[in-house]
Amino acid sequence: MQLSGKVIVITGAAQGIGKAMAQRFKQESPAGLVLADRSDAVEAVASELGAKALTGDLSQASTVERLVALAEGEFGRIDLMCSNAGIFRGDGSGGRGAGWNATTGSLADWQASWDINVMAHVHAARAALPGMVKRGEGYFLHTASAAGLLNQIGSAIYGTTKHAAVGFAEALAIAHGDQGIRVSVLCPQAVRTPMLGGGGESSAAAGDGIVEPEDLAECVVSGLAEERFLILPHPEVATYMKRKADDYERWLRGMQRLRQRLSGG
Repeated sequence: MQLSGKVIVITGAAQGIGKAMAQRFKQESPAGLVLADRSDAVEAVASELGAKALTGDLSQASTVERLVALAEGEFGRIDLMCSNAGIFRGDGSGGRGAGWNATTGSLADWQASWDINVMAHVHAARAALPGMVKRGEGYFLHTASAAGLLNQIGSAIYGTTKHAAVGFAEALAIAHGDQGIRVSVLCPQAVRTPMLGGGGESSAAAGDGIVEPEDLAECVVSGLAEERFLILPHPEVATYMKRKADDYERWLRGMQRLRQRLSGG
């Protein structure tokens, strides 16, 4: 997909990856740009870019429905729906010590992560897909994570919900590819955003380098132009996926050793 002349919606656009994509996409002269976030800081980003904005909780279907209605009301269609909003919750506040394990995350954190890391993508598709299918074309870009292809040491919550996000993107592509619907899933490792500072995409992922949001946005533009399903700002992830598939048991043992090193074990 070439972004020139397209109507684009981006969620989680107040900062980080979403803001960087909005700024980069604007350079491609889209026909319309609509930004959303739970933070009202999205209003300033939209003002800077001459975009429309909506503030609200994107884990709620009603908010996403209002967003799609805004875009379609203003511009008549949505060409590219970028479902980018996400959160990181770790496996508990005890750090990477003896109490750090896959069951220590709170049920509230599990639910909040499921609602935004998975269901926000589902809400976006349910709201935007009918119009796209009717026109016979449309594109979804879902921001997941390399954690959705590999896993996340330090957060069973994040790794599990990001796996689900990748699975839904696959299902969307499988079910609607013959209706003109294209899908890409963005799976970076460490990106220099507030989420990284708060513990997201841990030092295990940062070992392959921290990508700047602006560089990631450039990678996204290239990936969309080539209509690649997997957009990998860290190319090493493809190698890790192959190793995982080739020998699952060996991969699991390696991840266990890595976890031990990170936890000081």
